[in-house]
Amino acid sequence: MILFPAIDLIAGKVVRLSRGDRSEMDVYANDPLAVARDFAARGAHWIHVVDLSATFGEGEEALCANRRAIEGICRLEGVSVDVGGGVRSIEAIERLARAGARRIALGTVLVRDPELARRAVARFGELLVADVAAKDGRVRVNGWREGADVVAERLVADLATMGFRHLVFTDVARDGMQTGIDADAYARMARLAGFPIVASGGIAGLGDIRTLAALGPRLVEGAICGRALLEGNFTLEEALVAAHEGCASGQKGRGQGKGEPHAD
Repeated sequence: MILFPAIDLIAGKVVRLSRGDRSEMDVYANDPLAVARDFAARGAHWIHVVDLSATFGEGEEALCANRRAIEGICRLEGVSVDVGGGVRSIEAIERLARAGARRIALGTVLVRDPELARRAVARFGELLVADVAAKDGRVRVNGWREGADVVAERLVADLATMGFRHLVFTDVARDGMQTGIDADAYARMARLAGFPIVASGGIAGLGDIRTLAALGPRLVEGAICGRALLEGNFTLEEALVAAHEGCASGQKGRGQGKGEPHAD
């Protein structure tokens, strides 16, 4: 299973929000490139980066600071970068692709401009990721600040027909709260999508990572880890081992010789 350490950016600073609430923000570092370098040095192969200033429509100074940080992180050798946050135009996708992002997440446009999402995924293919966030079964958009009156399960079930093959699914009620994961919910969303998902929201300890990994690569491709990692609940090295051990445990539980691949 891929372990995605997360870097959320506001005005060039590494932050974490609670349930996506801009007023509930903790600042962890002023140098996001240094944080990314540390993740890479500790063994991360992917880094998940979110441009919250773009998501919240903040001023040009904040946007430029985040763009510089994202471009710098994308230039790091040995890591692939998954970028999201406020990506609502073909031009924004092109800019991130030029910067070197390996995956680019579309969220709000899935609901507000589905035709743009279809055109984008037809053009950019597996570079694009569907980014679906939900609370109480309903999709949240615009930085999770607004309800979309769309049932999350219905949207997820439509993603394959839109052309998507990657999905980040976020449990908004758990995000940044370190309350533990709802593994059954992630498995259900993967089955609805018809392809494995990246789970986001609620990881509090290594057991959560092992549980997600044990669901297997047909259901869970990866897991995003933010606050628990930044606050030292465990080290990145421990998280990477847990992601690998969980995969091995899941394979053993399903029996050997099934021909089921896995990634770590």
